[in-house]
Amino acid sequence: MKKIKKDDTVLIISGNDRGKKGKVLKVFPATNKIIVEGVSFVKKHQRPTQQLPQGGVMSIEAPIHVSNVKLVAPKSGIATRVGFKILKDGTKVRVCKHPDTNNEEVI
Repeated sequence: MKKIKKDDTVLIISGNDRGKKGKVLKVFPATNKIIVEGVSFVKKHQRPTQQLPQGGVMSIEAPIHVSNVKLVAPKSGIATRVGFKILKDGTKVRVCKHPDTNNEEVI
């Protein structure tokens, strides 16, 4: 089970976009990178094609490393580290490690 999944809200904690929040669009588990909506834009030169006849320079979101983000807890809205807990029924869930949530908020 991964700590950050698609559609999670994350807070950028390092780099040029520090302090921004965004939704995870895509996860690359092999390289430990994610693409976050509205963060880490790079320029891509696009050759004219039938789908894009004018071509030009496009801005796209680049992947960033998972260590540069913190998960934002959905209930409390606090940026937190993630831990795992096995419930009494045997399911494994993600929990907040932030001291204000007392490790009880299930993500």
